[in-house]
Amino acid sequence: MTNLTLTAVPHIPHVQPGDNLAELILMALANAKIELADGDVLAIAQKIVSKAEGRLVRLADVQPGERAREVAAQTDKDPRVVELILQESDEISRMRQGVLIVRHRLGFTSANAGIDRSNVAQSSGDETVLLLPLDPDASAAKLRDEIAARLGVQVGVVITDSHGRPFRMGTVGVAIGVAGIPALWDRRGEPDLYGYQLQHTDIGVADEIAAAAGLLMGQAAEGMPVVLVRGLHLPTIEGKATDLVRPKEMDLYR
Repeated sequence: MTNLTLTAVPHIPHVQPGDNLAELILMALANAKIELADGDVLAIAQKIVSKAEGRLVRLADVQPGERAREVAAQTDKDPRVVELILQESDEISRMRQGVLIVRHRLGFTSANAGIDRSNVAQSSGDETVLLLPLDPDASAAKLRDEIAARLGVQVGVVITDSHGRPFRMGTVGVAIGVAGIPALWDRRGEPDLYGYQLQHTDIGVADEIAAAAGLLMGQAAEGMPVVLVRGLHLPTIEGKATDLVRPKEMDLYR
């Protein structure tokens, strides 16, 4: 019988630009007397990765262009934020008053290109927003490599973000960066309980990890941006979050 456990790692400090995130996580694990082992997976909230990588932008430094002003007028959003959204995206998927959904340059579709101000420290009169990492898969790989170099263990890393879904209410955790595990687990050809050969079963295992970790991370003031997932038995496949992006030619809703 497989036992799967999820443990929120306590005492992660407030992350600042330039911080060594791997070092902060390993210190928190040591303080909690948690030892990593081969096969463990660390689910890490995107916000602390973005903060460490300096993806903070002062809105006072943003000059919106004509297109951003047009879209801002239609969506009733800050033109400066819209300018950043357009810079971070390839195309607008849907928009209406209060809503701007785009195809992010990383391939997935989300509201506001993942740009957010929640859980971002603000200075008086100097509003700051946080962008997604430039390359979350590379960020995950870097964290994994640094942990392996320090401890000699091979762990998986999943960088998580919260996305809405077009036909469901509520946000759920999804993987935007993956290293050391398959992002998409192809189980076609395997038998089910009754011997039927699976025909169409691709499991978004990295998204499932992100969603499960989100139960402990929370969305408000919980302050638990790192979750240790232990007990998974996954194929030894090096996946990337980009594996989860449905190609345009397979997207029936575009």
